[in-house]
Amino acid sequence: SGTVVSMNKPEVRDAALLLLRIVVGLIFIAHGWDKAMMTGLSVTGGQFDQLGIPQPELIAALVSFVEMIGGAMIFVGILAPAASVVLIMDMVGALCFVHLHRGFFVANDGVEFVALLIVTLIVIAIFGAGRASLDYFFQRRS
Repeated sequence: SGTVVSMNKPEVRDAALLLLRIVVGLIFIAHGWDKAMMTGLSVTGGQFDQLGIPQPELIAALVSFVEMIGGAMIFVGILAPAASVVLIMDMVGALCFVHLHRGFFVANDGVEFVALLIVTLIVIAIFGAGRASLDYFFQRRS
């Protein structure tokens, strides 16, 4: 019937990528902002120190910056694949230092949420930001 939406259409893919980018971008912006501004870099650095993360104050600042800027880049779709790769590295660090030994479920601070973010970032890294993005806008203008 003519009422079924074909999932193979580029506009459906682009709409899905846009929704994915908005949600994932906001998640990273919020988490970076929380580390830097709500919890504070000194407290976050202390938490990182307790987790055995080397150079905890420096890493706290770096992670906060990467999450806020990378999240914003994914949100608007500018250099989204590159931002995704950097955020994947950030999440692999979180996975190894914080979540891996705590089981699966997010309620126990396990790998569940971080794994979902990594897979989502892989999708953006592979498929790009889609046509509803600054990447596409600038590509078309050149």
